[in-house]
This record gives sequence, C-alpha cells and structure tokens, in this order.
Amino acid sequence: MAISLKVNGATRSVDAEPDESLLYVLRNDLELNSAKYGCGMTQCGACTVLVNGAARRSCVTPVGSIEGNEVTTLEGLGTLDKLHPLQKAFIDEQAAQCGYCISGMIMAAADLLNRNPQPREADVRAALADNLCRCGTHNRIIRAVLRAAQQKGGA
Repeated sequence: MAISLKVNGATRSVDAEPDESLLYVLRNDLELNSAKYGCGMTQCGACTVLVNGAARRSCVTPVGSIEGNEVTTLEGLGTLDKLHPLQKAFIDEQAAQCGYCISGMIMAAADLLNRNPQPREADVRAALADNLCRCGTHNRIIRAVLRAAQQKGGA
C-alpha cells in the first residue's frame, strides 16, 4: 500500500503496510539511519523522531497512523554546512561517546526546545529522563542542551 509522508521537508511515498513501524520505514525504505532500534518498547529513546514537531518513538508508531504528517529525523534537523544549534552544542560539549543514543537525545531535546526555548537544567533532565545512555555522558548531554538553548536564544 502506498503511504505518503513528509520527511525532512520532502514528500515521500513508500510501499508499506499501515501497521509497519515508522522506524523500519525510515531505515529500510528511506535509508535514513539516524533513528536506531534499541528496545522496541518505547523505553530507551534511541528511535526518537519528531512528528509535527513533537517527539515520537518511531519503533512503535505505525506508519499508517502518521500519513500526511511532517516527520523530522536527525538528518533533517541541520546540514553539514549549517548545523542545528543542538548538533553544534553536542559536538562542542563532546556529548557523544558511542553515539547510539545521540540521535534520540537530540530529537527529544529539540522537542523540549520547541516547547520551552529557555529550559532550566531540571527541565532538560526531565525531558531526557526516558532516553537512555549507556556510556554515561549524561552531564555532557545536559550541558549541550543548555548550550543550544543559549545559542538559539541568541541567534
């Protein structure tokens, strides 16, 4: 069945069953590999993307349920020439170690900054509480999100 999605600003049509996960469509059909398969149960956040600007766990989101909606992955957040403030801040703070969780962390942080452009540290911690990082770079991640908020506010 043809399903139409707007992904990273471009309308794309995929041949998929409506109950297929958005994660698999992004990775397998659209070759967008930033969202990762972690747990498959919404408990790790590695698969987080934005749907209409709000964080969504793509591993359990049926692609048919979001037909016609705007999906943003890490690939669509910024470019190599013009990084999103979150991408730049994560690099500046050296917030990534293995990198597996980083896409989901950045996308959850983007959702937070969309809702609250000037979060406090407690807000960042709460927004990222359900995104797991096994490498233990949590403090760098928190600093990166706060730095991005300052950069966005000053831009």
